[in-house]
Amino acid sequence: MSNDAATAEAAGTTEAAPAPEPIPHGLGASLRTADARAKTEGTFPYAADLWAEGLLWAAVLRSPHPHARIVSIDTTHAREMPGVRAVVTHEDVPGAPLHGRGGRADRPVFASEVVRHHGEPIAAVAADHPDTARMAAAAVIVEYEVLDPVTDPEQAFEAEPLHPDGNLIRHIPLRHGDPEAAGEVVVEGLYRIGRQDPAPIGAEAGLAVPRPDGGVELYLASTDPHADRDTAASCYGLTPEQVKIVVTGVPGATADREDQGFQLPLGLLALKTGCPVKLTATREESFLGHVHRHPTLLRYRHHADAEGRVVKVEAQILLDAGAYADTSSDALAAAVAFACGPYVVPNAFIEGWAVRTNNPPSGHVRGEGAMQVCAAYEAQMDKVAKKLGLDPAEVRLRNVLATGDVLPTGQTVTCPAPVAELLQAVRDFPLPALPKDTPEDEWLLPGGPEGAGEPGAVRRGVGYGVGMVHMLGAEGADEVSTATVKVQDGVATVLCAAVETGQGFTTLARQIVQDTLGVDDVQVAPVDTDQPPAGAGCRGRHTWVSGGAVERAAKMVRTQLLQPLAHQFGMSTELLQIADGKITSYDGVLSTTVAEALAGKELWATAQCRPHPTEPLDEAGQGDAFVGMAFCAIRAVVDVDIEIGSVRVVELAVAQDVGRVLNPAQLTARIEAGVTQGVGIALTENLRTPRGLIRHPDLTGYALPTALDAPDIRIVKLVEERDVVAPFGAKAVSAAPVVASPAAVASAVRAATGRPVNRLPIRPQAAVVTA
Repeated sequence: MSNDAATAEAAGTTEAAPAPEPIPHGLGASLRTADARAKTEGTFPYAADLWAEGLLWAAVLRSPHPHARIVSIDTTHAREMPGVRAVVTHEDVPGAPLHGRGGRADRPVFASEVVRHHGEPIAAVAADHPDTARMAAAAVIVEYEVLDPVTDPEQAFEAEPLHPDGNLIRHIPLRHGDPEAAGEVVVEGLYRIGRQDPAPIGAEAGLAVPRPDGGVELYLASTDPHADRDTAASCYGLTPEQVKIVVTGVPGATADREDQGFQLPLGLLALKTGCPVKLTATREESFLGHVHRHPTLLRYRHHADAEGRVVKVEAQILLDAGAYADTSSDALAAAVAFACGPYVVPNAFIEGWAVRTNNPPSGHVRGEGAMQVCAAYEAQMDKVAKKLGLDPAEVRLRNVLATGDVLPTGQTVTCPAPVAELLQAVRDFPLPALPKDTPEDEWLLPGGPEGAGEPGAVRRGVGYGVGMVHMLGAEGADEVSTATVKVQDGVATVLCAAVETGQGFTTLARQIVQDTLGVDDVQVAPVDTDQPPAGAGCRGRHTWVSGGAVERAAKMVRTQLLQPLAHQFGMSTELLQIADGKITSYDGVLSTTVAEALAGKELWATAQCRPHPTEPLDEAGQGDAFVGMAFCAIRAVVDVDIEIGSVRVVELAVAQDVGRVLNPAQLTARIEAGVTQGVGIALTENLRTPRGLIRHPDLTGYALPTALDAPDIRIVKLVEERDVVAPFGAKAVSAAPVVASPAAVASAVRAATGRPVNRLPIRPQAAVVTA
């Protein structure tokens, strides 16, 4: 008992206890995630925590070369080691030898004749101890004929084919407007974007368990379980019904975090041994196995009139896909379509290519394609402003896109596009105070306390980045998701194969049902492939498509709940409403609780959501390729030590169109995470691959931004202009700040130094100013 309470009791008085705060629920509330407690206490089960009786351990042998011909593979020594239960190579793959993402099967489960990238799987081992498995994998003798790797994407056009499908994965020529158009001002630039690794919090792990019917169950942190199941079944020579994927806890995903060169050997070993097999990748194996952001080379020429309005954009975009196609075709489509940015450009002529090299494979990473071109076109806008002596923000405002304008692809922007409002919001937001030149504020300097920099060498810069991304799939992708909502004994259960990767879908699903049915206790069932497919967890798909399916199913259950009451009182269900756990009629005649109406009933419904179709880009890069778009404007403030080139991001002011805020706390966290990831792209993250070899594949050599590197992030405006074709009117929020923030940081460094800054991440020498 507190002292105050004891005093009150002694005085013979009682103090009224404060009323408990209402628990937030429904759309628009900051509902806490259901697994928050388990994750903070360390009891949440991830794939690395799984166990099974009779468990074996797996290890994968990976190529030490980026390009080599395999002369022979000798597994004799590995098979003879005590404790080794199985060794598998390409000869043990019973089904389709090739697999891949993005609808293109071009990657072998195990390399058989040629190694095409550093870390490509050669063989896999199952043993009774993880150390034994690793030693046995190392004991597999592979004789290589080392070949010269092709690591420069520009050389891929003339090099010998690295793959039976050739080196060119896709070419998109975009033609829009008058090729003879010209402006009074012309600026050019050559830009390079480095290779970013998604660096998931937890490295890949999984468990494979053989089934009595000859099939296998895979317990994985999959973000697209049905696609992974179909791939596995094809490679194993099984039917999809014989393969089941159960999704375990996903420790964060900003990309296609699954390494299928890791998943597929795991199931093969379980089928071969008849025992459960577990594999937990090391951080090095994680870097070697999964895909990365496409390194990109971009050449730009902007024509503008004397007022700074863009007349024509010419660009060449070259994506380094690495050894295999993966989702490079999709990334290239986004890069070409958004090559001019969220600006009105009457004439655009873009050439885009994605090519194979012997570098590590590239694939889907948040904002793929759009992020790379944003860094380039925003640099061009800075050059236009500088050449005309105009304010960089003003030049952008004179060109911004709005609803009803036409993209260079010929598609009309029908969704809300409040780009001018976003840019004005960040431009007008007060600038942060300048740091004081006192010892106690040394931490404010680039380099931090005890840093080598001098206060007199620090220059402050302000820059802008305005980005756009597409939502859902594109170019004719069939986006569909299915959900079931059941209500029994006052508890609602949602069944949907949409994987929770940190984007908040399970929380959103609970909010939707709470809002629609007035039931507070909502549970979301674990995901496996026995459920109907929901597709991949990227580009805001699950907020839109899976959330839409949950809403439709919940509304069908709502109708089932209200119909008997409406019939009893001779009115339609549309005249009844559910709010705060109560059902009332428009005239007040009917008033009952949801719990009373549900008593003894079991209601359920299944529904699908499928957005309107899109179409592929044609031979001139024209077509309605995207369902919807989202926009973001960021103003960056940086301090640069111009003598040593160190950069500190002081503040990032963010304005974004979100359609509708469904969960304020969750939305804020997603924007802040995206911005911080963008800071890493701008300043530190660069997976170096000299001659195709991944250098320092660990979190010491690969510099992720930490909490100390994160700047002050000010969300100055969220524009809630609902997209009428989207369920709830909401837009995806994670990718847009990732796209805009690197461009904003680079713009601010340009402003501080006067240097061109044409490469990301920004190297110290690019920010040094010599006398």
